[in-house]
Amino acid sequence: MHITLVSLDNLGMNAYIATTLEKQGHIVHHINFRDYKYKYPSVFHKAYNFILKAFFKTNLKHQHHGKEIIKELQKNNQIQDVILTIKGDFIDPKSILEFRKYAKKTIGFFNDNIYRCPNIKRVIPSFDEVYSFEKEDCEKFDLKFAPNWIYTSNNEIADKSNFEYDVFTIGSIDNRLPILERIAEELKSKQINFKFITYSKKHKPTDGAITYINKFIPLSEVDQYISRSKVLLDINRAGQIGLTFRVFESLGLEKKLITTNSDIKNYDFYNPKNILIIDEKNPVIPVAFFQNDYEKIPDSIFNKYTLKGWIDNVIFKK
Repeated sequence: MHITLVSLDNLGMNAYIATTLEKQGHIVHHINFRDYKYKYPSVFHKAYNFILKAFFKTNLKHQHHGKEIIKELQKNNQIQDVILTIKGDFIDPKSILEFRKYAKKTIGFFNDNIYRCPNIKRVIPSFDEVYSFEKEDCEKFDLKFAPNWIYTSNNEIADKSNFEYDVFTIGSIDNRLPILERIAEELKSKQINFKFITYSKKHKPTDGAITYINKFIPLSEVDQYISRSKVLLDINRAGQIGLTFRVFESLGLEKKLITTNSDIKNYDFYNPKNILIIDEKNPVIPVAFFQNDYEKIPDSIFNKYTLKGWIDNVIFKK
């Protein structure tokens, strides 16, 4: 099949989709519109864009993304079987609708929710099919459900016993910071070693128990931190129950997980011996959780959450 992947791939997660499809024998074109930087020609254009966003729910940057993507699609001398778009809320709806000229089917996937990213709602009608990792959005807007995917596997870990950190997480600074600080205090009180990294331009590199950075770390470096950690920590955003990539990193690498997302108990891979659900207001983390080994989940369940399983579900409908 001829498949084009269109994505805003800041961290490199989506590149794994293209690689997996290529290994399956498909002809794949990955358009990463992260690289399509838009510069305002003048101060007037910046002010004009403010008005467009405030009153007309459109954005010059999103229009720019759409125009550049269509230029790339026009270079293909072949109608695509599928154009799969991830983060389509950063493209104007008119451009996404035009994708249909270049493909037999267009599919959108969103691993943000409409509560946080309301532009998703505007582009939904532009696709032939739309998938979301957010169950509530699927029910409310008649979307198809697809969680995130496992992009790493346990056989990639060189040493599965010698860990530098008991708990690790990395993320952006937002209203979850007070939760992270409470968890840090709980871990310190029980002498549990941890490494918390947060993106922030306002804090010093080390500020208390949390390490702050002002530049994104490459995914390969994040993976190194994860491989050196025994347990991963996941803090879901307010209003979001869709599972983050941290959950699927823990699954793929067979690491235990501490999470504030209580909806995880409704997934078939949930095992309380592997996954500790905590209260974000009063996190209690028993030392005993670290003392037992991870319990492997059945292959029949695990395979559903691999990239192959995700591709079969979203693209090939198996």
